[in-house]
Amino acid sequence: MATKKQVKPKQEKYIYAFQNKKAEGKGSMKDILGGKGAGLAEMTNIGVPVPPGFTIITDVCNYYYLHSKKLPTGFEDQFKQSISKLEKASGKKFGDDKNPLLVSVRSGAKISMPGMMDTILNLGLNDITVEALAKKSNNPRFAYDSYRRFIMMFSDVVLGIDKSEFEEHLHKLKEQKKIKYDYEVSYIDLKDLIEKYKKIVKAKTGKEFPQNILKQLEMARDAVFTSWSNPRAITYRSINKIPDSLGTAVNVQAMVFGNMGEDCATGVGFTRNPSTGKKEFYGEYLINAQGEDVVAGVRTPQPILHLKKDMPKVFKQLVEVTSLLEKHYKDMQDFEFTIENNVLYMLQTRSGKRSIRAGIKIAVDMVKEKLITTNEALMRIDADQINQLLHPVIDPKAKLEIIAKGLPASPGAGTGKAVFDPDEAVSLSEAGEKVVLVRDETSPDDINGMNVAQGILTARGGMTSHAAVVARGMGKCAVVGCEDIKINIVKKQFTVENYTIKDGDFITLDGNTGNVILGKADTIMPEIEGEFKTFMKWADSVASLKVRANADVPRDAKVACSFGAEGIGLCRTEHMFFDPQRLPYMQEMILADTIDERKVALNKLLPFQTEDFYGLFKAMKGYPVTIRTLDPPLHEFLPKTNEAAKELSSIIGVPFEKIMKKSQDLHELNPMLGHRGCRLGITYPEITEMQVRAIMTAACKLYKKDKIKVIPEIMIPLVGNIKEFINQKQVAINVIKDVLKENKVKLDYKIGTMIEVPRAALTADEIATEAEFFSFGTNDLTQMGMGFSRDDAGKFIKIYLNKKILDNDPFQTLDQNGIGKLVAMGVLLGRETKKNLKIGICGEHGGDPESVKFCHRIGLTYVSCSPYRVPVAKLAAAQAVIEAKKQ
Repeated sequence: MATKKQVKPKQEKYIYAFQNKKAEGKGSMKDILGGKGAGLAEMTNIGVPVPPGFTIITDVCNYYYLHSKKLPTGFEDQFKQSISKLEKASGKKFGDDKNPLLVSVRSGAKISMPGMMDTILNLGLNDITVEALAKKSNNPRFAYDSYRRFIMMFSDVVLGIDKSEFEEHLHKLKEQKKIKYDYEVSYIDLKDLIEKYKKIVKAKTGKEFPQNILKQLEMARDAVFTSWSNPRAITYRSINKIPDSLGTAVNVQAMVFGNMGEDCATGVGFTRNPSTGKKEFYGEYLINAQGEDVVAGVRTPQPILHLKKDMPKVFKQLVEVTSLLEKHYKDMQDFEFTIENNVLYMLQTRSGKRSIRAGIKIAVDMVKEKLITTNEALMRIDADQINQLLHPVIDPKAKLEIIAKGLPASPGAGTGKAVFDPDEAVSLSEAGEKVVLVRDETSPDDINGMNVAQGILTARGGMTSHAAVVARGMGKCAVVGCEDIKINIVKKQFTVENYTIKDGDFITLDGNTGNVILGKADTIMPEIEGEFKTFMKWADSVASLKVRANADVPRDAKVACSFGAEGIGLCRTEHMFFDPQRLPYMQEMILADTIDERKVALNKLLPFQTEDFYGLFKAMKGYPVTIRTLDPPLHEFLPKTNEAAKELSSIIGVPFEKIMKKSQDLHELNPMLGHRGCRLGITYPEITEMQVRAIMTAACKLYKKDKIKVIPEIMIPLVGNIKEFINQKQVAINVIKDVLKENKVKLDYKIGTMIEVPRAALTADEIATEAEFFSFGTNDLTQMGMGFSRDDAGKFIKIYLNKKILDNDPFQTLDQNGIGKLVAMGVLLGRETKKNLKIGICGEHGGDPESVKFCHRIGLTYVSCSPYRVPVAKLAAAQAVIEAKKQ
């Protein structure tokens, strides 16, 4: 919804017409006209055949919410004038008993929200105009079918009567008449059905179905405004980070009919394949149908190429028009069309939602076709979506038990428990379960369940159905139109041949082939190749911010290198100590009573640490590797239960009672602010000594054995006072001198610190006199700076997000106005002391696109993130450069 600062629309013109090949608006006015309205205006202006209509601007929606669902002064006059203009342009009149005007009333926000808001078709029908339409069209069945559709849609959207109330009567009628499709119902039966529909309305509302045409239009208009705040729209905006303040436009457009007979059709399509990106005419249509029949999956549509056979002249025109639209917008278009009596009309065009793999292929191909530049191509892709390309795919070598095959609507692999109810999918997901949502067909109300599912399987629908379009936009694997499966929603199961898949049984979907696989299928990680490789090379050539990876073992380091990481920005050494072979030695060290006993235990760990670091250095082939000395409090390594303590006692020979007492002694009320990080190294310098010896010994070994020079970067954690850093730096230097002397090797090295305590950021100028690099640990900096415990904040952060107290989870996207100022201050102060100080970031924010762009703006040297987020960060870094040039 709009913020309360807005009290009136920004302009006095509330309605923009598009008619007679001339529109008052244009394609660049999405903020005002919404995406759909801007598209209709632009198509009209470039000569595309568009039925006439008008668009009510988005500001009216915001005004409507801010003023208790009232409309601004002067609006009603413009509204009546617009209706008159539309009647003149169409040659028809509202409520006319000879040539009635029928309209569609549709939503249209600036950012596409497919299926999330409401639409009403065939508005303008009542008991009189339906007779006029039947006579005018010489097709009574078409007229009464349209009236039947209108009553059901209007009652659902405007009057709040669930459409299932009406569908039940339609299904019973078809069963009685032993027919399968809606279009087989005779007009006599349709007339009877309409009377039943009207009785439902009277029973549910206490009033007759509205017969006043203008009243119908006003109610439909307001219902579309109201749909901006329906639960599914709110959920969709939350998922896709779409501001509530945008509001929706309302598009009122003269109806054209695809359901008048065999020379009529309706369809949706794309100028390129939205799943693969291949340059091919792609879409679906139905003869003798209306638009909702295609996307709802009520009937299985035909591939759009078949239209060439059914209506060759119209098909040729459709190809020409959509090719024009793609070249005009310089992007793949998602379009809707209707054919009435062999005449083509375009109802919508917009940049089509596509899978990320298709998006990259389309971007690369359009650069080759000289439609767009490489920088434009880089800006076409949402950096966060790159992560979807790095998800597992079905292993080609895996043995699969394929039980059914549908349409491959959205690529990737999805494994989880079969779930038949979207709310149950949410509950299981919140409990940590992975689910696959199984539905006859999805509707916008399923958005919550779709969002948490690993994949989506439907029995009905085509490649442009709701499930297909939404899944591609979300990056979810989807198999649709799998007609072999028979779903029983009541029993929560589906059957196919001899198989019965019950609620909770594991299935796997292959969105690349359409296969439905029994159980959990083996998967592999994809590689950067083809158009993706080309695309990422373009990103590398533009970005100035370097991207490193957080990696603790050679396996992760190799993955990071394969994705283009330029070093390791954080190696967490504590993870190495949790290995079952090493943990007892670590525990022995913690339980030691004297420094000599501690050193004995540490010497047992030294070879392991040395090999760990050698493996990392070798995997990174000379790229910088930043290794953080021990950070967590020691109690984390000790047993938590009597059973575990007894087991440890038997392994290391330390009495059970001593182990439990030590665990209790080390317990802290607030361990994240307790005895950890550099505080451990100051208390037990022998720990720092062992780790530094292992780091430098590994570097020397790599140089002597493999002739690879590495510059180790030793990072001291949790420094808040320069004296803490000086203490640990001196401990490290003393060891380094000894190791280099012992190995008779000269190697460069750097000793720096994590800036994660707010005081460190505030005194960064002092710390920079001694530190050779900074790395912002924004996880802890956020925790300390905001006073939010990472372990406990989950209890209220969702509430804060829902109530708009926070725009983003601060542990996922950096709080630029608060914690970001600490980071910026640290950078500024640090470089006042050392002009060329190397500064990075190594918290989770290093893989978040908005945070990466912030890091570019404040001049960081690099960001570091998980290996699988490296391409995400690289694209975000490139986009930051391009965005800066536009300012």
